[in-house]
Amino acid sequence: MKMAPKICFVEGAAYAVLDSKTQIKSTGGESVQHMLLAKAFVERGWQVSMVSGDIGQDDGIIVDGVRVWKTSKRSAGLPYVRFFYPRLVKMWRAIRKADADIYFQSCAGLMTGVLARFVAGHNRKMIFRIAHDTDCIPGEQLINLKRDRRIYEYGLRRADLISSQSNTQARALEENYGLKSFEVDMAAEIPEDSGDASRDIDVLWVNNFRQFKRPDLLLEIARNMPEVSFTIIGGPMQGFEDLYDTIRNEALMIDNIDFVGSVPYREVNSYFERAKLFLNTSDSEGFPNSFLQAWVRRVPVVSYFDPDGLIASKGLGVSVKTQSDFVQALDGLLSDEGERREIGRRSRQFVIDRYSPRAIAVEYERLIASEFGIALGDD
Repeated sequence: MKMAPKICFVEGAAYAVLDSKTQIKSTGGESVQHMLLAKAFVERGWQVSMVSGDIGQDDGIIVDGVRVWKTSKRSAGLPYVRFFYPRLVKMWRAIRKADADIYFQSCAGLMTGVLARFVAGHNRKMIFRIAHDTDCIPGEQLINLKRDRRIYEYGLRRADLISSQSNTQARALEENYGLKSFEVDMAAEIPEDSGDASRDIDVLWVNNFRQFKRPDLLLEIARNMPEVSFTIIGGPMQGFEDLYDTIRNEALMIDNIDFVGSVPYREVNSYFERAKLFLNTSDSEGFPNSFLQAWVRRVPVVSYFDPDGLIASKGLGVSVKTQSDFVQALDGLLSDEGERREIGRRSRQFVIDRYSPRAIAVEYERLIASEFGIALGDD
């Protein structure tokens, strides 16, 4: 009888989402994706581990069948030397402890190169998943240091399999790096259907605060729609603390904005349940996890960013081009409850049909079997 293959998910903040007992509030969509996929692979019979940052948990702790190996605390170490110790040293140790057949990592960064170097020297396999459109554009990656960008590109070129979230990403990767990717959808948690429950939030905005998320545009829209209530949820990202403080202080001066701040992943979904519309003001994205959270809860999305034209082509909300388009789209949908409900019904069914974690895990299993020759053993 064959042993079940081992897969390890590598993401700095995923443990904070995996373990509901943690008090960490600010987490990104990629952390959610790693959590959902890790649990789905456990259910499929794989041996699953995770490499994640140290937020005080025991090393090797098991949560919902996933063993978690920790790296270092984000603030640990002395300036100038912390790159090597504790960061690189503890990353390497955690990856080695996982002892997986396949390592799964997403988001352009230092970890991509470190992981690629490990798997190359230990006869393992690596899947890199493109998280943001800029991951595919040289010099545009969301990476602060040129050193880390070079390390990322080293890893990108050596990944054994690359998955993309959209045709846009796949084309950009091939055009800019000459690399092939396989398009695999995001995973979405499927909650019980609350139907057309009473909703007391007109417009919901959920994002971590970074410049490309355009929270400043959100404030302008709110000022132009004083009769509409806006709820803002999100926390400061490292390096963008000043932006967070500026937007918070301005938002507190606008009567129709409820500035909530950071909310843990498992609690933020209750806000989606209360929302009539979800607003995304980002200039660029990958595939926002928040879109899936909204759609599966019957909430239409109004957004600049429309991954592969899904919002427009599938009727999942409104895709806009200008600030005035935002105001017009929000006003139109808020005044037409019947249209909102129809879009909400269509959106939920779209997510159920396409984005269940089990379906996405099965798709990765198919790729792993065909590209690596690794498959589940017999029970």
